[in-house]
Amino acid sequence: MSMSVDRRAAFGQIAAGAAAIASIPAAANADGAVSGATIGRARGIYGGRIADLKDAVNKGDFAAVAAEKNAFILFNSGAYPGAKNKESKAVAIDGTNKIFAAIRSKDAKDLKAAYGAYIAANDIKETPVIDPEKGQGYSGDFDFKTRTKAGAIYVR
Repeated sequence: MSMSVDRRAAFGQIAAGAAAIASIPAAANADGAVSGATIGRARGIYGGRIADLKDAVNKGDFAAVAAEKNAFILFNSGAYPGAKNKESKAVAIDGTNKIFAAIRSKDAKDLKAAYGAYIAANDIKETPVIDPEKGQGYSGDFDFKTRTKAGAIYVR
């Protein structure tokens, strides 16, 4: 018994099989960037920016708070990612909306109240200032503190 196979036909079949396999979508393998590190990063960077608005809120500086609108948006999405945090995220967004409603109405009293409630509800803390003579705030370029007040590194 002899098998005679045309080379062109065989390579055509191989190419068609490879094209079929390549057209099948691959399973998504990303983690969705939901981890303790990314949540901590959002809380550290954007929470710190929000906490730094305390003096502006006390002075009634609506423009300074409005200029940090993106910090609120990024904090809400980064600190409460995924379906598990849907309720907490909704509370944070509601707090943000109250802050910006007070800005639109130019009501300093409402702004103070809404800001205070937002800080308390989301457990936002100020970024500590680290003195490089007394300690070190980070040790790698990928640490979010490198671009904050806590980003001090001791150098001899």
